[in-house]
Amino acid sequence: MDARRVLLGVSGGIAAYKSAEVIRLLLKKGVQVHVAMTRNATRFITPLTLQALSGNPVWMDTFRLGPEQEIGHVRLVDNADLFLVAPATANILAKAACGIADDLLSTLLCVASRVPVVFAPSMNVNMYQHPVTQENMARLRRIGAGFVEPEEGELACGYHGVGRLADPERIVEEVGYRLGNRDLSSEKILVTAGPTREEIDPVRFLSNPSSGKMGFALARAAAQRGAGVTLVTGPTNCVEPLHVTTVHVNSAEQMRAGILDALPNTTTVLMTAAVCDFRPVRRASQKIKKRGASLRLDLEPTPDILSEIGCTKGDRILIGFAAETEELVQNAEEKLHKKNLDLIVVNDVSRGDIGFQSDWNEVKILGRGGDCTEIPRMSKEDLAHKILDQIVALRAGSAKDGSST
Repeated sequence: MDARRVLLGVSGGIAAYKSAEVIRLLLKKGVQVHVAMTRNATRFITPLTLQALSGNPVWMDTFRLGPEQEIGHVRLVDNADLFLVAPATANILAKAACGIADDLLSTLLCVASRVPVVFAPSMNVNMYQHPVTQENMARLRRIGAGFVEPEEGELACGYHGVGRLADPERIVEEVGYRLGNRDLSSEKILVTAGPTREEIDPVRFLSNPSSGKMGFALARAAAQRGAGVTLVTGPTNCVEPLHVTTVHVNSAEQMRAGILDALPNTTTVLMTAAVCDFRPVRRASQKIKKRGASLRLDLEPTPDILSEIGCTKGDRILIGFAAETEELVQNAEEKLHKKNLDLIVVNDVSRGDIGFQSDWNEVKILGRGGDCTEIPRMSKEDLAHKILDQIVALRAGSAKDGSST
């Protein structure tokens, strides 16, 4: 989202204070933010706060002139890549749906026909569920507006229900999707994520510390870049990415089934999941009691899903991931060729500052030709885009030499 401009509209609801966090997160991603507020919004958060955060003047007056006597509100819209209204009250939704322009924010919405518009509604649950509000939202969707749906929970008015403003990170994720460069629009990408669990009895299982963060970051980034994305994930605490088909599984066998089901419509596979290598030969139907000093578990290998895909991958791009504790390059190269991968991403999980459970990673990306790209420590979100850049490069190389990947 670098060097893009977002016009943020803030309307008069209690959630207006969250617009400050939306601005902070957008700026963190390199987005320039300009703010337009309704007069009622200033009752909940001051223009000075939003001006200090955004680094730009806050607009409230329809007839305020810009440099060289330009009509300010027209310039605001023309210079924006996306118009985000967060929070969007029932009132501003009604005005936008009906073309009413009686203040700056509603006027801006009426002249924004050539700019993508995204609304993040926030209001009382009864107001949100009112047929008029729902019809206004449906009408806005029909003319191309996007929505970040409100969440369910305790509302400031004391009610419980749907109407709470979506989490700011969720809102910014939608902005990223809308502003993505779409260089992967021809790809159908399958991503696996998280650990698997192999049950010993109803209350115990074998697993590993994988958080799923890398896989979820890849799925989110691929969707933002225009790919159709299916995410097959083991148990994690990660929030499901927007615009991604997510399939939840537990065991290695279930993950295999989910992958094989999605594979026929897939052009690229990113296997980040940490699949358990072994499972109990027998699962106890009841909780195993602690009756002795030791317990013997007979284990058997789980399906080698990556090898199975590698044997029949065709012209798909297949990228594997290796979590190693020693001889990273040697072990990764062996896995690369043994499993017929196009690329392998390897990291050192013996380090406490990257890898499992961390928001950061540092990796080496190895190719079949012996090339090795070293990626320094960075957020998994940024690393996801670096890995996706490799897919773009592979496709470009394949098109250039006329061969399949």
